[in-house]
Amino acid sequence: MSFKGEYQIANLEERLPNNEVRCNLSPRNCKMKEGQLGFCGVRGNRDGRLVTYTFGKGVHLTEELIETEAIYHFAPGAKILSLGNIGCNLNCQYCQNWKTSQAKFVEDKDVHSFTPESIIETALRHDIRVLSWTYNDPVVWHEFVIATAKLAKKAGIYNLYKSACFITEEALDELLPHIDIFSVSIKAIDEAYYRKLTTGWLQPVLNATKKIYKAGKHLEVSNLMITDVSDNEQSARNMTGWVLENLGPEVPLHFVRFHPEYRMRDTVRTPIDRLEKAQAIAKEMGMQHVYLGNVANSEATSSFCNSCGSKLVHRFGLAAHLESLQDDATCAKCGKAAHFNALDLKNKSAVVMQPDKEFRRHDYDWRGDIISLHVQAKNPSDQPASIYYRAKNAELDYWKEIAMAPGESYRFILAKSNEKDTGLEIALPDYIVSNLFEVFDRAHFPTISIEEGVSENDRTALPKFEGKQIPDKLKLSLAEPKS
Repeated sequence: MSFKGEYQIANLEERLPNNEVRCNLSPRNCKMKEGQLGFCGVRGNRDGRLVTYTFGKGVHLTEELIETEAIYHFAPGAKILSLGNIGCNLNCQYCQNWKTSQAKFVEDKDVHSFTPESIIETALRHDIRVLSWTYNDPVVWHEFVIATAKLAKKAGIYNLYKSACFITEEALDELLPHIDIFSVSIKAIDEAYYRKLTTGWLQPVLNATKKIYKAGKHLEVSNLMITDVSDNEQSARNMTGWVLENLGPEVPLHFVRFHPEYRMRDTVRTPIDRLEKAQAIAKEMGMQHVYLGNVANSEATSSFCNSCGSKLVHRFGLAAHLESLQDDATCAKCGKAAHFNALDLKNKSAVVMQPDKEFRRHDYDWRGDIISLHVQAKNPSDQPASIYYRAKNAELDYWKEIAMAPGESYRFILAKSNEKDTGLEIALPDYIVSNLFEVFDRAHFPTISIEEGVSENDRTALPKFEGKQIPDKLKLSLAEPKS
């Protein structure tokens, strides 16, 4: 792959005899001979030095909403600039981003180049004040994350880190000063699960999560509940018990719906009643803020006051609307604290306009559980350009605008905002090159556009992994409740 043609010296290098190196970024502590790569596939040994091949290289940057990252209590509804890289120090058997997280499957067409400066420039131009390090896992993008996060802070931009946090203490110490918000995915409180389904192990994740909490960072925890594997009541009790004992009842906890993917396609999406049971258990045990993820039309995604029950934030899918939540993070009805941050970070109202009648039009209908879409567009001209969009069933002839700079390539998310919303209309100049990508779940980065192919269902995205699937026997053994 051409992305391995350039490299730079990496952090956390341990030089060894015989021109070998050890990488102390991941708990794997990969030891490499000359020319070898580590487990992640993007860090290796060149001339006896530890190098990274992905500084400034990743998937297409994308404008999304903070709710896509399982962050509900920091600036609800805020725009984020999602930044994903390639490679990973885990190999989760259900990974929804396996096409880019597993380096051997990466195609050059999905790799783009950036500089820290260009990312900050893009964020400011689109009035975005949160960078989100996301998708595969930002741990293996360590040097580029830190370099860019430093510039972001100087520009008044927050940094959000969505990660499985399989990371060494030394690496986390380098990272912590530069990150404001952590969305940590704890897969299960079960060592056998981690070993068999993620190829990692549990304790480094728990250690990192506790350290983040003690550092006073904004922290939210998510738990993917896999159908017939980790969607049982005991799993919910184990997760909740650990958060209560090691973090605190005020930390938002998200039970996330799974969609069949990668080596675990032969199943169904997590039944919603099992997620609702997990939520009920967590609340009964004392958690104050418990949510369901990848579930659209449910009160279980909205925020309520723990004292008087007033709805603080109404959510539908990725759309968030403040109701009884005041700017000082208290409930307007009873005045009690609601544990929210950065409520001053409000999106400016989008310019509402009517596009030129001669513009090319795209129509898209929402289908099944697919309620969001990436629009990727390239402005090849030397003049600014705009793309317009609206809901199909909009009562007024108003359109929202995405402004593009000359020569800019930009990807942004559009999402279903209410039950009545049936689809999207998009209008753009003929010279704009564009593609649409169906997003199967939040934090899913699709690599095949609907122009190239559409999945026959709404549960497994394209491309489909053609290798071996996880045997049912293993799934059943992992699903046995453990006290």
